[in-house]
Amino acid sequence: MRPLILASVSPRRKTLLAECGYPDFTVVPSAATELEPAPDNAEYLALENAVRKAADVSARYPEAVVIGADTVIEFERGIIGKPADAGDAVRILMRLSGRTHLVTTAVCVRCAENNVLVRFVESSEVRFRDFGRAVAEEYVRLVNVLDKAGAYAVQEHGELIIAGTRGSYTNIVGLPAERLKETLDCVFAIGGKN
Repeated sequence: MRPLILASVSPRRKTLLAECGYPDFTVVPSAATELEPAPDNAEYLALENAVRKAADVSARYPEAVVIGADTVIEFERGIIGKPADAGDAVRILMRLSGRTHLVTTAVCVRCAENNVLVRFVESSEVRFRDFGRAVAEEYVRLVNVLDKAGAYAVQEHGELIIAGTRGSYTNIVGLPAERLKETLDCVFAIGGKN
């Protein structure tokens, strides 16, 4: 079987990929320049960034099956990125309080040597509880939110701020595991062997 590379250092993505039934992979961070967020382009932004990440790593390891992924949060026709600091994180959480937003993850699976290129986008809804500033501050105290788009992680103390979700839960975590597993199974069955 061809080597499998995850072009991401995200611990959440590493865990999800292993849980897909592909525990033997290497992490190679991408050096690709990502697009800057702009209104009304969440799917395009996520997909373009995922493709860039996979292409960058695949160019260095053409024999490998490379996974690039990017997650964005869309709210009120804009994109919410990672908070600049704890105060910004509280501000973001307060803005999302009592509201529903969309989490979109794009995935690109590429093997340059075999001309394999599979891209897909998955979106899920997250509905926040209606909470006050004290809850937002407590959440930011409990969870390291500075590396997380939207200033939260659904799997870490989500009960404090999240009322419900619709769609793929693993997508909200950062990698749509169900669809990725199907994709990898097909890639390795038809084009991922030596």
